[in-house]
Amino acid sequence: MPFVQAGHVRMHYVEYGSGGNVVVYIHGNLGCVNWMDLVWPKLPGNLHIYAFDWRGCGDSEKPIPGEGYSNYSMKQHATDMIHAIQALGIKKCHLANHSTGGFICTRMMMMEPDMFGKVFCLDPVGPMGLHLPEGTLDLFRSMKENREVAFAALATAAPSLFVKDSLKPGQTPTFHDRAREEQKKLFNLIVDKTRVLSDGIWFGTAIDLAKEHESQELRRRQGDIRHPHLVLWGEEDMWIPRADMEEMAERMPQCKLKVIPGIGHSLNLEDPEQFSRLFTEFFAKKGGEL
Repeated sequence: MPFVQAGHVRMHYVEYGSGGNVVVYIHGNLGCVNWMDLVWPKLPGNLHIYAFDWRGCGDSEKPIPGEGYSNYSMKQHATDMIHAIQALGIKKCHLANHSTGGFICTRMMMMEPDMFGKVFCLDPVGPMGLHLPEGTLDLFRSMKENREVAFAALATAAPSLFVKDSLKPGQTPTFHDRAREEQKKLFNLIVDKTRVLSDGIWFGTAIDLAKEHESQELRRRQGDIRHPHLVLWGEEDMWIPRADMEEMAERMPQCKLKVIPGIGHSLNLEDPEQFSRLFTEFFAKKGGEL
């Protein structure tokens, strides 16, 4: 199990493939590198992938949260990722992300624009940040304390794997007949991985995303982001507003939006074959080799 020292934190990572076409993947909130487990085997060997668990997630180090969770801010996660990339001797790479990983990637590009090439986004939190509804921290507290609550909440991130009516409040999510055993197994592993998250992730991420949303700093600057972006958005996504994705496509100079029908927030889990094909096509296009 490989680790890298990224500044003051020891971070776990996985590596797949080889060569100069390097892609760094940044997972989403409450997540870990395992969200991509069904994708990795489907990618070509000439795509050189690195994926890091955030501080506080997966097998990475979990520092004690500071006052106001300041050491778990989006800026801190972006700094960690840049340090991890540099520690591995990577001078330039493409980026791929999911959900809140999208906001971290935006921070990374603002910090070190020349380090990064193209960006592949899956239902990202865009530069506008994310307005979280009242009661979000209470929900996260319940998810932390009760695996069944965590299972039910995370099921809404992959709705096509579940019977629709079972996702209603107060119901127990039931896997749909079309969900394969490997998808069920991975989903349960993902829920199990939430049992080890730091409080800096459970609560710090929501608090900092709210601050980012209020400040609108990156939203105002998104027109300056000239890295080519492809944004995928599942039309059944219950977490990320379509309007945010359309704004990215309109206001970022080289950003295209592709809407995926019949899919929610997690194409990588709900349809890993389609995700792998789109991922490979994007990074295999001209300009892929760095």
